[in-house]
Amino acid sequence: MAQELTGITKACDAFVLSITQGRYYDAHEDLECLWYPRRFEDNDEVRLWKGFINAAVSFELIGRGRPNPSAVAWKTYLKYRVILDHLISPHKELYVKIAALVEEHYGVMARGVALYAE
Repeated sequence: MAQELTGITKACDAFVLSITQGRYYDAHEDLECLWYPRRFEDNDEVRLWKGFINAAVSFELIGRGRPNPSAVAWKTYLKYRVILDHLISPHKELYVKIAALVEEHYGVMARGVALYAE
């Protein structure tokens, strides 16, 4: 179990770094390595990872000038974001910080898209 906790923490830390550096494809990959092998599990933590992956996809699509597909990916993030409210996990504090980061980041990027469209 300790090894799993370390792996999750490392992947999440890498995800945060990638997001803050604007490397959204890499951020997606940082969590994909956790999510993909466990994607069929009935597990809220795994679903939350999927949400964070979709946030990164949304950012990548904004960067590629594809606001409509980006909005779809962001809605998927929001669908899984509510899991955080009732999640029981030793990583909950980390996930709360990640959610705050991606939501702040999305706000900045979405304003940029709106200004660009005007």
